[in-house]
Amino acid sequence: MNFSGIPINRWYGKILRFPFRFIPSNMKVRILQGKLRGKKWIVGSGNHAYWLGSHEYKKRILFEKVIRQGSIVFDIGAHVGFYTLLASVLVGTKGKVFAFEPVPRNLFYLKEHLRLNHCTNVTVVEAAVADHTGTTFFDEGTDSSTGHISVKGKLQVKTLSLDDLMSKGKIPIPDYIKIDVEGAEMLVLSGAKTMLLNSHLTIFLSTHGRDIHYQCCKFLSSLGYSLRPIGDKDIAETNEILAYKEMRDKD
Repeated sequence: MNFSGIPINRWYGKILRFPFRFIPSNMKVRILQGKLRGKKWIVGSGNHAYWLGSHEYKKRILFEKVIRQGSIVFDIGAHVGFYTLLASVLVGTKGKVFAFEPVPRNLFYLKEHLRLNHCTNVTVVEAAVADHTGTTFFDEGTDSSTGHISVKGKLQVKTLSLDDLMSKGKIPIPDYIKIDVEGAEMLVLSGAKTMLLNSHLTIFLSTHGRDIHYQCCKFLSSLGYSLRPIGDKDIAETNEILAYKEMRDKD
């Protein structure tokens, strides 16, 4: 059930959500739906859609259908670990997950969710992914899920380039990448150009803003990736993209 699809401003939406205000923020509950059903989750780490199993409902279902056991998954902008935990389950004991997250508050919950669910196939990287390795300023946003790289930010964080990490042998080439970085999408993609060009990856990309969306689509298309929307909107109107490069047989 897509609970998040029930309008919050309708009377029935308000009634359904009313009991949630009485749940303690530090309470540990079981996720109700999807491949994470039964996994432990801390209520106050984010909104209730996470433990209800309805967070980004269509994207979550597609994620579950596409990710294969034994794969390597990068979760860039891991937040408190919903997709990290989901990827950990989907790839199984023979797969690996790398979760990139720079914000201390989010890292606390990310690590707690991994600990609570005994995940041993996840490596947490405490940094923001960008187009260079160094440091930058980070604006933590109006809530824990909207933080982003910004010269106006008060938090200084470490930055990493995927190409740089790969050239130094610090990370493997992934099979799948999930990117949700609140406007820094082109920084991530630019810093992974060599990886993207020379590999056949599948990318779950969230874009933030029409201009950035256009730039990302143009960039990925130039590297040979096919694009399709996640959900019902067309590729020009959506902010959720599945990008993939077809494997071609050698002559």
